[in-house]
Amino acid sequence: MANLLEVNHLSISFTQYVQGLNRNESKVISDLTIDVDESEIVAILGSSGSGKSLLAHSILGILPYNSNVTGELKYKGQVLNQELKEKLRGKEICLIPQSVNFLDPLMKVSEQAIGECKDEKEHAQKKSRQREIFGKYRLDESVDDLYPFELSGGMARKVLLSTALIGNPDLLIADEPTPGLDAKSVEETIQDIRNLKEHGKGVLLITHEIDVALKTADRIAIFYSGYVIEINKVENFKNANNLLHPYTKALINSLPRYGFNLTEGVQPLGEVSGCPYYENCPIRLDKCENNIPQLEEHDGVMIRCFNFKEGNDGS
Repeated sequence: MANLLEVNHLSISFTQYVQGLNRNESKVISDLTIDVDESEIVAILGSSGSGKSLLAHSILGILPYNSNVTGELKYKGQVLNQELKEKLRGKEICLIPQSVNFLDPLMKVSEQAIGECKDEKEHAQKKSRQREIFGKYRLDESVDDLYPFELSGGMARKVLLSTALIGNPDLLIADEPTPGLDAKSVEETIQDIRNLKEHGKGVLLITHEIDVALKTADRIAIFYSGYVIEINKVENFKNANNLLHPYTKALINSLPRYGFNLTEGVQPLGEVSGCPYYENCPIRLDKCENNIPQLEEHDGVMIRCFNFKEGNDGS
């Protein structure tokens, strides 16, 4: 499989001014590294409000003016600078946004999906494509003339998905596609995303819902306090003993079907001088307090932990 997206050592911070002219630099993402291949779904799994969506905004080039970004993004081996982001955005790289508020409340959904056209011929071509995609996701012709407020939650999600597919992109970024949906709509959304893989698409799934990641992705990247701390195959998440990072183990063991074993502690809100999991880690080393481990490979798994770097299995 060909590599679609490479994210290498991405860090995102924001410049803010507090109490007058006091400048403050707030870092949200630190040293994030991940990749997505063709016909692959990679999930970024992290808590709500942790900054995961900023990865999507960075790839698309829609971060606010006060953002500061370091690191490198590549698409099909080519450096993804702002010019290329704007060229590919909405064409080869598309976003399935997390909120139905992205739909214009004053425009019929079919016209939103079609977008601007230079002439009637282009409009007719896009209309044909729109109807084909809508039909694929069981949105009949009556949906075309509806406004967003007339759609159910599940229908609105399918409109967002269909709109992203109109241009036949190679890479889709699904940003929290399931919150607020009923169980049936969640299952349909998961299946819709899985179908994209079968058609050769690469998908970056951003979510805080563990079950959605487990049912949808091929690999899962665990996002903790601004860092990716483990990237592992989804099948290894069926048993905590197959996982490496102590936080990932604790996360899976906390699920009801695995015993609902909760651990104390919270994610640090600000920057830390050492490992972000230091305060809660049962296998921490002295060096972890003031040193940040790098994300490195261990038997095919990417993990950020000094225990594994030094050859300790962490058990």
